[in-house]
Amino acid sequence: MPDPDPDAELIARVADQDRSAFEELFHRYYRRLFAFVHRLVRRSDLVDEAVSDTLFVVWRQAGEFDGRSRVSSWIFGIAYRRALKTLDRDARRRRGERDLADVAEAVDPAPGPDSRAAAREASGELARALAELPAEQRAVVELTFVAGCSYAEIATILDCPVNTVKTRMFHARRRLRARLPQLTRPTSRRAELGKGAPT
Repeated sequence: MPDPDPDAELIARVADQDRSAFEELFHRYYRRLFAFVHRLVRRSDLVDEAVSDTLFVVWRQAGEFDGRSRVSSWIFGIAYRRALKTLDRDARRRRGERDLADVAEAVDPAPGPDSRAAAREASGELARALAELPAEQRAVVELTFVAGCSYAEIATILDCPVNTVKTRMFHARRRLRARLPQLTRPTSRRAELGKGAPT
């Protein structure tokens, strides 16, 4: 039997327009939402807008939460869709521009035994490789290796079948391996990208 969702009572209170409950939910989720959306959108002004939109939707639609998933999955699903809309809008204004240089820090920011210069170079390569992934594939990588979500949770967040999540991860891994062969070295912590993910 799954553990009870600690946020279930909170979201029920938000559905009743309990402002103190919403404030508590806001404090619980704001930083996590900001970090997640920032890795997808990559501009602070757009991130603020997307996160604010997400929390506004949570406030207005809390009564529609049906308990079939965890509250966190429901909220991150809203954030994902808002982030994609923001990306699409920004892409129309700045077509062709890619600004995801810090994404590597989300995968493995800690320096290893190698020199800091080599680590920075590797991080830059990883950042560029992740930036080249389609947003849907990048989101699966983020949710798996940063947020620690299972494929089932990711399917709920992205509102797609589990097999679609697996397919996106397969293609993301293939692209990353082709772009960064060192990801498959067993001595690299980033080799996890080439191995299995939580299911």
